[in-house]
Amino acid sequence: MSRSAGMRPLPAKAAMHTENRVDIRGDIRQVFHVAAHVEKWPQILPHYRWVRVLQRKKRRSVVEMAARRGRIPVSWTAVQELFPYERITYKHIKGFTAGMEVAWTFSGGQGHVQVVITHDFTLNWPLIGGFVGKYIVGGLFVKAIASKTLRHIKVTVESGQSTDNGPQRARR
Repeated sequence: MSRSAGMRPLPAKAAMHTENRVDIRGDIRQVFHVAAHVEKWPQILPHYRWVRVLQRKKRRSVVEMAARRGRIPVSWTAVQELFPYERITYKHIKGFTAGMEVAWTFSGGQGHVQVVITHDFTLNWPLIGGFVGKYIVGGLFVKAIASKTLRHIKVTVESGQSTDNGPQRARR
Protein backbone atom coordinates (compact mmCIF):
# COMPACT_ATOMS: atom_id res chain seq x y z
CA MET A 1 0.00 0.00 0.00
CA SER A 2 1.29 3.40 -0.88
CA ARG A 3 1.74 5.92 1.91
CA SER A 4 0.75 8.79 -0.34
CA ALA A 5 -2.78 10.17 -0.24
CA GLY A 6 -2.45 12.16 2.94
CA MET A 7 0.09 10.14 4.91
CA ARG A 8 3.70 11.12 5.47
CA PRO A 9 6.47 8.53 5.03
CA LEU A 10 7.37 6.63 8.17
CA PRO A 11 10.75 7.00 9.78
CA ALA A 12 13.18 4.28 8.70
CA LYS A 13 12.46 2.41 11.94
CA ALA A 14 9.07 3.20 13.42
CA ALA A 15 9.31 2.16 17.05
CA MET A 16 5.82 0.70 16.96
CA HIS A 17 3.96 -1.10 14.21
CA THR A 18 0.84 -3.14 14.86
CA GLU A 19 -1.46 -4.97 12.50
CA ASN A 20 -4.91 -6.35 13.22
CA ARG A 21 -7.06 -8.14 10.66
CA VAL A 22 -10.45 -9.76 10.38
CA ASP A 23 -12.54 -11.42 7.68
CA ILE A 24 -16.16 -10.25 7.69
CA ARG A 25 -19.05 -11.92 5.88
CA GLY A 26 -20.79 -9.02 4.18
CA ASP A 27 -20.78 -6.37 1.52
CA ILE A 28 -17.73 -4.09 1.30
CA ARG A 29 -20.00 -1.03 1.23
CA GLN A 30 -21.71 -1.98 4.49
CA VAL A 31 -18.40 -2.83 6.20
CA PHE A 32 -16.89 0.47 5.06
CA HIS A 33 -20.00 2.39 6.18
CA VAL A 34 -19.84 0.95 9.71
CA ALA A 35 -16.09 1.56 9.96
CA ALA A 36 -16.25 5.11 8.56
CA HIS A 37 -19.12 6.43 10.69
CA VAL A 38 -17.11 6.69 13.89
CA GLU A 39 -19.70 8.94 15.55
CA LYS A 40 -21.90 5.80 15.76
CA TRP A 41 -19.19 3.62 17.32
CA PRO A 42 -20.28 4.08 20.96
CA GLN A 43 -23.56 2.38 19.98
CA ILE A 44 -21.81 -0.80 18.81
CA LEU A 45 -18.40 -0.78 20.51
CA PRO A 46 -18.71 -1.16 24.29
CA HIS A 47 -15.11 -0.06 24.87
CA TYR A 48 -15.71 3.33 23.19
CA ARG A 49 -16.85 6.03 25.62
CA TRP A 50 -17.55 8.70 22.99
CA VAL A 51 -16.65 9.96 19.55
CA ARG A 52 -17.19 13.60 18.63
CA VAL A 53 -16.92 14.96 15.12
CA LEU A 54 -15.26 18.34 15.61
CA GLN A 55 -15.10 19.27 11.93
CA ARG A 56 -16.31 17.63 8.73
CA LYS A 57 -15.49 18.55 5.13
CA LYS A 58 -16.50 16.04 2.47
CA ARG A 59 -14.18 13.06 3.03
CA ARG A 60 -12.04 14.61 5.77
CA SER A 61 -13.06 14.97 9.42
CA VAL A 62 -11.42 15.90 12.70
CA VAL A 63 -12.64 13.55 15.42
CA GLU A 64 -12.14 13.29 19.16
CA MET A 65 -12.26 9.68 20.31
CA ALA A 66 -12.32 8.16 23.78
CA ALA A 67 -12.13 4.48 24.62
CA ARG A 68 -11.10 2.18 27.44
CA ARG A 69 -8.43 -0.47 27.67
CA GLY A 70 -9.86 -2.44 30.55
CA ARG A 71 -10.43 0.18 33.23
CA ILE A 72 -7.92 2.65 31.80
CA PRO A 73 -9.46 5.56 29.84
CA VAL A 74 -7.65 6.79 26.73
CA SER A 75 -8.49 9.61 24.33
CA TRP A 76 -7.05 11.28 21.27
CA THR A 77 -7.95 13.63 18.43
CA ALA A 78 -7.32 12.56 14.85
CA VAL A 79 -7.83 13.63 11.26
CA GLN A 80 -9.86 10.98 9.43
CA GLU A 81 -9.71 10.72 5.62
CA LEU A 82 -12.08 8.50 3.67
CA PHE A 83 -11.17 6.74 0.43
CA PRO A 84 -14.49 4.93 -0.17
CA TYR A 85 -14.44 1.14 -0.18
CA GLU A 86 -10.62 1.10 -0.24
CA ARG A 87 -9.22 2.64 2.95
CA ILE A 88 -9.66 5.01 5.85
CA THR A 89 -6.66 6.84 7.29
CA TYR A 90 -6.17 8.61 10.60
CA LYS A 91 -3.42 10.90 11.78
CA HIS A 92 -3.46 11.49 15.53
CA ILE A 93 -2.99 15.22 16.15
CA LYS A 94 -3.61 15.52 19.91
CA GLY A 95 -3.13 13.30 22.91
CA PHE A 96 -0.34 11.00 24.01
CA THR A 97 -0.33 9.36 20.57
CA ALA A 98 -0.01 12.58 18.52
CA GLY A 99 1.84 11.65 15.34
CA MET A 100 0.46 8.10 15.15
CA GLU A 101 -0.63 7.05 11.68
CA VAL A 102 -3.42 4.54 11.21
CA ALA A 103 -4.70 2.90 8.04
CA TRP A 104 -7.76 0.71 7.63
CA THR A 105 -7.76 -1.20 4.32
CA PHE A 106 -10.70 -3.08 2.82
CA SER A 107 -10.46 -5.82 0.21
CA GLY A 108 -12.44 -8.80 -0.92
CA GLY A 109 -15.46 -9.89 -2.81
CA GLN A 110 -17.93 -12.76 -3.02
CA GLY A 111 -19.54 -11.72 0.25
CA HIS A 112 -16.33 -11.53 2.29
CA VAL A 113 -14.33 -8.45 3.24
CA GLN A 114 -10.88 -8.50 4.77
CA VAL A 115 -10.22 -5.50 6.98
CA VAL A 116 -6.65 -4.74 8.06
CA ILE A 117 -5.78 -1.99 10.53
CA THR A 118 -2.16 -0.85 10.83
CA HIS A 119 -0.82 1.57 13.41
CA ASP A 120 2.62 3.19 13.16
CA PHE A 121 4.06 5.39 15.87
CA THR A 122 7.42 6.66 17.03
CA LEU A 123 7.64 7.95 20.57
CA ASN A 124 10.67 10.23 20.57
CA TRP A 125 11.70 9.84 24.19
CA PRO A 126 15.40 9.41 24.89
CA LEU A 127 16.41 5.87 25.83
CA ILE A 128 12.97 4.41 26.61
CA GLY A 129 10.78 5.77 23.78
CA GLY A 130 11.14 2.71 21.59
CA PHE A 131 10.31 0.32 24.42
CA VAL A 132 7.33 2.34 25.67
CA GLY A 133 6.01 2.85 22.13
CA LYS A 134 6.31 -0.77 21.08
CA TYR A 135 5.39 -2.68 24.22
CA ILE A 136 3.18 -0.32 26.23
CA VAL A 137 1.41 1.85 23.62
CA GLY A 138 1.40 -0.80 20.87
CA GLY A 139 1.25 -4.07 22.73
CA LEU A 140 -0.97 -3.21 25.68
CA PHE A 141 -3.22 -0.51 24.26
CA VAL A 142 -3.37 -0.17 20.46
CA LYS A 143 -3.40 -3.88 19.60
CA ALA A 144 -6.05 -4.65 22.23
CA ILE A 145 -8.38 -1.76 21.36
CA ALA A 146 -8.11 -2.40 17.59
CA SER A 147 -8.79 -6.12 18.09
CA LYS A 148 -11.92 -5.40 20.09
CA THR A 149 -13.03 -2.80 17.53
CA LEU A 150 -12.74 -5.25 14.63
CA ARG A 151 -14.46 -8.02 16.59
CA HIS A 152 -17.49 -5.81 17.33
CA ILE A 153 -17.68 -4.40 13.79
CA LYS A 154 -17.68 -7.99 12.50
CA VAL A 155 -20.56 -8.91 14.84
CA THR A 156 -22.49 -5.77 13.86
CA VAL A 157 -22.20 -6.39 10.12
CA GLU A 158 -22.71 -10.16 10.22
CA SER A 159 -25.76 -9.91 12.48
CA GLY A 160 -27.37 -7.27 10.26
CA GLN A 161 -27.48 -4.66 13.03
CA SER A 162 -27.88 -1.10 11.86
CA THR A 163 -25.84 1.83 13.09
CA ASP A 164 -28.32 4.27 11.57
CA ASN A 165 -30.85 4.26 14.41
CA GLY A 166 -30.82 5.03 18.08
CA PRO A 167 -29.34 7.78 20.19
CA GLN A 168 -25.64 8.17 20.70
CA ARG A 169 -24.59 7.27 24.17
CA ALA A 170 -21.57 8.54 26.00
CA ARG A 171 -19.81 6.50 28.66
CA ARG A 172 -17.33 7.72 31.19
